[in-house]
Amino acid sequence: MCLTTAKVYVCDNGSTDETAKNAIAAGAVVRQEPRRGKGTAVRRLFADVEADIYVMIDGDGTYDAASAQEMVKRLIDGQLDMVYANRIADGETAYRRGHVIGNKVLTSLVTWMFASPVVDMLSGYRVFSRRFVKSFSGRSTGFEIETELTIHALELRLPTAEIATPYVERPKNSMSKLSTWLDGWRILLTIIELLKTERPLLFFSWIGSLFAIIAIGIAIPKILLPWLEIGAVERIPTAVLVTGMMIISFFSFSVGLVLDTVTRGRREAKRLHYLAVPAIQDESEFLFGQSEHCVDSDPPEE
Repeated sequence: MCLTTAKVYVCDNGSTDETAKNAIAAGAVVRQEPRRGKGTAVRRLFADVEADIYVMIDGDGTYDAASAQEMVKRLIDGQLDMVYANRIADGETAYRRGHVIGNKVLTSLVTWMFASPVVDMLSGYRVFSRRFVKSFSGRSTGFEIETELTIHALELRLPTAEIATPYVERPKNSMSKLSTWLDGWRILLTIIELLKTERPLLFFSWIGSLFAIIAIGIAIPKILLPWLEIGAVERIPTAVLVTGMMIISFFSFSVGLVLDTVTRGRREAKRLHYLAVPAIQDESEFLFGQSEHCVDSDPPEE
């Protein structure tokens, strides 16, 4: 497996330095995307670039470029649709403690909600098949894009794998655009949104169960027990409140059932679109005749 014929694309996502100029001088194809955000850049390149294999890597020098060789080979040999890098930090300064904790918390949340085997959900170093890329319809504009990519694979039950790769400290005089708290909050909201969209029955069942439990907790001591003693309901406003909460609970379950049917149909349509794209056959297809493509989709440094 040789990646020397790879075509490199760099997305100039509104940078103010000489990123685009240096990338062109190095032989890369530079695409301009004035709308800010990593997710916007990834979706732009996914739409514009035609390739059989895509390598997505952040343009900050923290990932091990040599690992792409092994990741691409794993994708082809295993007939996979995504191989993602599990970052192994080289020293404490390479991977900030806040980012480590946030990644573990958010990855554990997705593991619990979506039965995910992913270890490093927020890794920006991934290899995709054409099938994966052309069936992905993300909506994220920022660093939530990795979460969407992961859940896309989980919901369509696509074959994936993980490879441990070195993760090093950022080059000097460079600054990360990732905000631990702000972007962590956005990723959490994205997980909740995707849970509502992809698992509506589970999502609305939780809401319905919460209202039902609260209603029952209020009704037993305030309405049921007094009614058993005196044969009458004295707290009419409380009874109205409990009734309203039980109605909300019932409608939540009903909405979940209806949306679950819609989601199954939408997921089946995505699966059919995925199957319409030819699968990778074998390594010789790329060694003789066709070239591999490398996509650098992280917004450049400013």
